[in-house]
Amino acid sequence: MKNTFQDLTSIDFYKNKKQVKWLVFFVSVLIGSGSIWYTNLLVDELRARENRQIQLLSSALEYAATTSENLTFINQEIIQQNYSIPIIMVDSQGDPIEFRNIKFKKNADGQDSIRILERELLEMQQVYEPIYLQEADIRVFYRNSELLTSLKYYPYVQLAVIFVFGILAFALFNQSKISEQNRVWAGLTKETAHQLGTPIASLMAWIDYLRNSPVWEENKEIIQEMDKDVVKLRMVTERFSSIGSKPVIQAENLYEVIEETINYLRPRISTKVDMQIHSDTKDLDAMMNKPLFEWVIENICKNAVDAMKGKGSLTIDILQDSDKYVIIDISDTGKGIERKNFNKVFNPGFSTRQRGWGLGLTLAKRIVEGYHGGRIFVKNSEIGKGTTFRIMLLGNLEDASQFITEGILEY
Repeated sequence: MKNTFQDLTSIDFYKNKKQVKWLVFFVSVLIGSGSIWYTNLLVDELRARENRQIQLLSSALEYAATTSENLTFINQEIIQQNYSIPIIMVDSQGDPIEFRNIKFKKNADGQDSIRILERELLEMQQVYEPIYLQEADIRVFYRNSELLTSLKYYPYVQLAVIFVFGILAFALFNQSKISEQNRVWAGLTKETAHQLGTPIASLMAWIDYLRNSPVWEENKEIIQEMDKDVVKLRMVTERFSSIGSKPVIQAENLYEVIEETINYLRPRISTKVDMQIHSDTKDLDAMMNKPLFEWVIENICKNAVDAMKGKGSLTIDILQDSDKYVIIDISDTGKGIERKNFNKVFNPGFSTRQRGWGLGLTLAKRIVEGYHGGRIFVKNSEIGKGTTFRIMLLGNLEDASQFITEGILEY
């Protein structure tokens, strides 16, 4: 028993959330089916009991019609005690002569009452065969009581209410979980930016010292590259500070931003990777927060280099899709992605690398869709040939402003 509990608690519900969802679904179906089955048993038993009661009532009516004895007990204890089962007795001509437990409208006149009785008769004929009292030449029509009808549909109503409640509870829980994750995410990034601030400031001071030292001329290129990396660290700190805060979205030259990012990456990745940028025009603007968008390009490019194992070609195509969007297609010649994983690659923790954290594409999706109102997805991929990621950004300030105003962003 203890080992079974340990096995259950050791299950990674997040990584196996699809299987867990199906398990919950099948258990819910099983519980619902059991509820319906048990209720149907009760309905069948109650229906049989009502049928026996109608048979007894019919026998009492037939006996009362064929005898002149004192029938006070039969009338009070059998005939008059039917408070639930609707019945209509008709003569040989088919005209109603007696009825019980039939609901009429308030202030209904004679014609309305006749129409209601006729409608009830039609319904009763479809439910049960009438009981024929041969001696009195009377037929007794009846149907299920309101209690039996309500009990029959009760489990379905109950399941519907539970289902609606479950949907609402799941939505609230999911939203609460997302909000909590966002707060943790924002707090972690801001704390990281805060912690990076002191060593970066120290590094900047040391580089200034080296510029004014005797070793400057001899190590000029090395110190300049160090300075570029410190500037990059400052940019990374700025990116972390932007997470969880309202981003500054403004028009930027898309080609120049991507070119600047690629130029920084070139000397820092394998020399066997050929990186190229293609665009019909270099004067294409997109609405973005530059530090955050550069982060997206870096993450996708680094993933592409890993997928190519440091050897291949990486191409970035910049297109004008419409008046609303501009498109960036990033293609590599890596190992490719299976179609079933097109959406999974953006999930936290999903990684094909043994030591990967699986957060790069998750972060890219959050920045593009959550902060810029754009889209990012796997356009196409083929195993062994490569993958193309497509990014769509808003191309004008009006659309970006509307996106922010509508409160779609989660700060």
